[in-house]
Amino acid sequence: MLHVRTLSGDDGFLRRVASGELHGSVHSLFDRTINIHCEENGELFTIACIELDNGPNTLVVDRKRFQNMGIAVNDPVSVKADSLIIGKALSLTWQHARQWECVLPVYPSSDQKLRENMAVIKEYVAAHGKSGGLKKASSPANVFEAEVSSLLIARTNELYHALAHGRWSEACEFAIGLVGLGPGLTPSGDDYLAGLFSVYHMPNAPCCLPYPFFEKFTRGAHQRTNEISYMMIKKAAIGHVRESMVRLLEAVVNGTPEEVVHSLGNVLGIGSSSGTDMAMGLISGLALQLEMGGNVCLSKS
Repeated sequence: MLHVRTLSGDDGFLRRVASGELHGSVHSLFDRTINIHCEENGELFTIACIELDNGPNTLVVDRKRFQNMGIAVNDPVSVKADSLIIGKALSLTWQHARQWECVLPVYPSSDQKLRENMAVIKEYVAAHGKSGGLKKASSPANVFEAEVSSLLIARTNELYHALAHGRWSEACEFAIGLVGLGPGLTPSGDDYLAGLFSVYHMPNAPCCLPYPFFEKFTRGAHQRTNEISYMMIKKAAIGHVRESMVRLLEAVVNGTPEEVVHSLGNVLGIGSSSGTDMAMGLISGLALQLEMGGNVCLSKS
């Protein structure tokens, strides 16, 4: 059995394993992640390799890859003798791991820097964002890709306008309509919503969504996407997103243009087009906040 150290992890996940309250099985296995189905609460928890960032329900371990380790789907997972045991192949210790908690930055009282950095992030995503999802390719690979991109753009525009006019019930239906739409393990619509929701959970944001919005959304989204992506948007609906997204929001609110570009580069590196779709959701969320809280109406593209 291979013994691996946990380097950092979600505070709630660390407390759960420390209390021994994690029994379940391997849900899915990828090159850089292992997803565990927890019997206690039915949620997915992720073991991520060292190259990935912290996130909700995630432990980052001192391992570059999980290939060829003898771990298989449905292998049992449990806490035994101060270690998290995965099948017969992997044992994780967490006692010296750095605790991470998703804390979103406070929305600024003066939005001048935010407006300046918004221009930076929009220009950078337009130039360097990956196409295939919400960012339409200049030469789509096929008709299906072109149609999906057009549908994503149409539905995100409908959601944007409903939010801009405070039509929460209608907006919730549009948000649910985006779930599961687009390519990727986390479909583009889901990634966009994760970015959008992160902004609406910033403390002191001028415009908030009512609690019933997220409650209804989470219920309606459950059967519309895969379990891994559902965990992402379920957590985003309570303001829990990946560390790289938090860093980007911090940079956009308080950082220099150079810091914005650096943080944005890390987000754009997520998945194939996932990072770009998340960034576009974040841009929409910030633009809506500026519209609702200021005097300038930004582009909705």
